[in-house]
Amino acid sequence: MSHPKTPHVVDARYMEPPEPFVATMEMLDTLQPGESMVLQLYREPHPLYKVLRENGHRYATQFLPDGTVEILITR
Repeated sequence: MSHPKTPHVVDARYMEPPEPFVATMEMLDTLQPGESMVLQLYREPHPLYKVLRENGHRYATQFLPDGTVEILITR
């Protein structure tokens, strides 16, 4: 799956916990410093936000009309 903001996408809208977290962390491990990924969910991942901040990642959250929460995460 591709995205206009980045080719690195984790569509976790239909995954059960802890799959979204695991998939996100695995994708982050493949990124080079400065690269970004998009995570798509149907709810905000507040625990993930804390982990991202603690590890120095930046993120921006967007709420789409279809109910998708889209998080752009930069390593």
